[in-house]
Amino acid sequence: MENALPNMEKSAEGYKVPNLEKGLAVLEYLSLRPKGESLQAIKAAVDLSQTTVYRILNTLVRLEYLMYNEDTKRYRLSMKLLNLGFRSLNEHNLLETVIPRLSDLRDRVKETACFGVLGDEKGLFIEQAQGHHSFRFMLSPGKPFELHCSAPGKAIMAYLPNTVRDRYLSYMTFVRYNARTITTREHYLEELEQVRKQGYALDNEEELSGVICIGAPIFNYTGYPCGAIWISGPKDRLPKEVMRSSIASVKEMAGVISSELGYKRMKNEE
Repeated sequence: MENALPNMEKSAEGYKVPNLEKGLAVLEYLSLRPKGESLQAIKAAVDLSQTTVYRILNTLVRLEYLMYNEDTKRYRLSMKLLNLGFRSLNEHNLLETVIPRLSDLRDRVKETACFGVLGDEKGLFIEQAQGHHSFRFMLSPGKPFELHCSAPGKAIMAYLPNTVRDRYLSYMTFVRYNARTITTREHYLEELEQVRKQGYALDNEEELSGVICIGAPIFNYTGYPCGAIWISGPKDRLPKEVMRSSIASVKEMAGVISSELGYKRMKNEE
């Protein structure tokens, strides 16, 4: 069993690094502000002097943990922290594999292509390749998404081992967004069975009216659903014939990514 800290004879207080704690406080505060914040707002939130906060922010920008926007005068988290998180999960190769394929999928279907994984209780949006249309969807990395009414949520949940799936089910409240939203466990399990049969999942205006999403699971070399890719677009740009070709493209790209991660399909899955 791993210990959080090595055994030490001295008290923990003697090993504190105040400036490190202050820097982490800044990062934790900004993790809840996807649009970023100004120096003054950060200073007030973490209750430190302006000089100290300025030095911390400049150091984090220099080390590329933060980005600074000259126009808005705001600081926000960079993707470097996300990469560190993936390394801690031994999934860094997943992100490196997915990102170029998102662009390939976007170029094929013209709509925004996204990638997400499971978080503690909900899904977590990780990355996107923005669509070619002037009107397109944009999300912030780390944004959570519901599992009961999203295409990626259904795509991943459908292939989880029962024990893991049941744990996530225990967290779900089945919030109703409109008349199309699935609001019962029984209906949801039926939906997941359908996803397994067809190999893809839909958000058919279940959260946002007029918006359709198509998702498919990504499997790692052990066959575990380690994430999902999906596309999002307005209903009027996704008529039936476009839907059919888009579904094929999403499934194909998910298969390509899974293969690159070492997943091998069984004959009975083909």
